[in-house]
Amino acid sequence: MKLLFIADGRSPIALNWIEYFIGQGNEVHLVSIYPCEPDLDFASLNVIPVAFSGAVEQASAVAGGRGSFLKKIATPGVRTWLRHQFVPRSLPQAASYLQNLITNLQPDLIHAMRIPYEGMFAALALNMFPAPRPPLLVSVWGNDFTLHAPATRRLSHLTKLTLQRTAALHTDCQRDLDLARQLGFSAEKPGVVLPGAGGIQMDIFYPSPSGRGAGGEGGIIINPRGLRAYVRSDTFFEAVPRVLAHHPGVQFICPAMQNQPEAESWASRLGVGDSLSLLPRLSRVKMAEAYRRAQIVLSITEHDGTPNTLLEALACGCFPIVGDIPSLREWIRHGENGFLVDPGDPDSLANAIGEALRDPELRTRAREINLQLIAERAEYGSGMMRAEQFYRELIGEF
Repeated sequence: MKLLFIADGRSPIALNWIEYFIGQGNEVHLVSIYPCEPDLDFASLNVIPVAFSGAVEQASAVAGGRGSFLKKIATPGVRTWLRHQFVPRSLPQAASYLQNLITNLQPDLIHAMRIPYEGMFAALALNMFPAPRPPLLVSVWGNDFTLHAPATRRLSHLTKLTLQRTAALHTDCQRDLDLARQLGFSAEKPGVVLPGAGGIQMDIFYPSPSGRGAGGEGGIIINPRGLRAYVRSDTFFEAVPRVLAHHPGVQFICPAMQNQPEAESWASRLGVGDSLSLLPRLSRVKMAEAYRRAQIVLSITEHDGTPNTLLEALACGCFPIVGDIPSLREWIRHGENGFLVDPGDPDSLANAIGEALRDPELRTRAREINLQLIAERAEYGSGMMRAEQFYRELIGEF
């Protein structure tokens, strides 16, 4: 197959998916809206920047490694607002470049991995493309419909245009496939529900042989979600001193928060720095090691699909405490294999953490349930075989 992926070439989620198709011997091309240097054998790599993407990367280099210019001057919510306002205005020009590239490549299938903004400018490019057009498959990642689509009238229009133009959808939860139908994605078009990264590679993400993540006195809690507009970092940080008041030996580890002014400010203001480790971004191998040291994983969001970090943590034996939102109810049954909490209530979160720390038997039972869930619903090899079959069926229809 000759495949054209439109994705953030820096994203480990996208690259994990794409790597499978390169490994199967397909001719794989990538268009990224961000400058990137992925270590994969692409047939071609093109960068088509949109508003902010190129400038942010240049500013990041000037900033000497402490994060991009936008990260220094704005919270995640402000950065998201700026992108909502300005990125859509740059999409028509980017789509024109993409249309020329599609004409030259003549791919069998185009796969845009997110609606904003990869799917949007793919849809605009195909609007310019004469029939017959190559089929477009679009992935929906957790916030495309609930956070981004309703943000502005322009984004709402572009989301609906993408759903009209795409031949098929890949979503990481059933909730998003249902929402897509409500927003105009035809019931006659196919959809597939698979983890965003294709699944969990069990040779990397596996539980500690000692069962440390399930038993013992507890003591390490990991929050892998970083700082994003849809993550309730306020709830997380405000819960930390409440937990420490009853469990003073607990350590919280937070990958992707090192040198982040917002995280540093919370830790300083609450006086919890000794119990809070703000870590840099970790490789997948290092993340797996961190999960295996932890007893509890947190994912406190108010918008989400199926987070890959959550699936990774479950595969490593962590007990999940997550925001009580529809997509996560597809995985977590409260009191059986994890806890669902109000993402805006730090007391609810602190109480859930305390209950999980005090009940190693609950964590052990949940661990067994979750390992079975991952094996049945989120194993990488079987998931990507389903994805490959889905591709071939789409190509066969056009």
